[in-house]
Amino acid sequence: MTRCAWADTQELFIPYHDDEWGVPVHDDRLLFEMLNLEGAQAGLSWLTILRKRAGYRKAFDNFNVKKIAKYDDAKRAVLLADPGIVRHRQKIDAVITNAGAAMRVQREHGSLDAYIWQFVDNTPIVDGMRNGGKEISAELSKALKKQGFSFVGPTTMYAFMQAVGLINDHERGCFRFAALQAKHTK
Repeated sequence: MTRCAWADTQELFIPYHDDEWGVPVHDDRLLFEMLNLEGAQAGLSWLTILRKRAGYRKAFDNFNVKKIAKYDDAKRAVLLADPGIVRHRQKIDAVITNAGAAMRVQREHGSLDAYIWQFVDNTPIVDGMRNGGKEISAELSKALKKQGFSFVGPTTMYAFMQAVGLINDHERGCFRFAALQAKHTK
């Protein structure tokens, strides 16, 4: 079975690549999780974040926006001491800020899913760098910042778009490329 070259570099990457990366996500909770995990990755390796993913889910109430939006200074202090996550004050604050922003988006647009997927006209982009993905990630970044999100720069948003299937950047020879293209693109 041929995979994208990066997936074979670490054992933990294989199930992530085979089961998740590039698969279109329409669940608000998972979209919120991935948005924040990609933000947490800024300046770090994705492997570091994957290793801490279970810790993030536990620390942030499984990325329940209603619970996270109510976090206070005492909860922030607990998070800053939690070795199961990246203990970076601005990144922790970003998750809390992003919870409030996600709730506003849900109220205004019906769902985070509807808001995010409109940037690709509800159809995944194939070969994102050649087909406008970079420009769309910049637009998404700007729009999310306007909504009050943080740690959502253009590079982070491109990685997010790849992760949640807005972009199918699997290599052409990868077994997932054709399967995702056939199932999720027009």
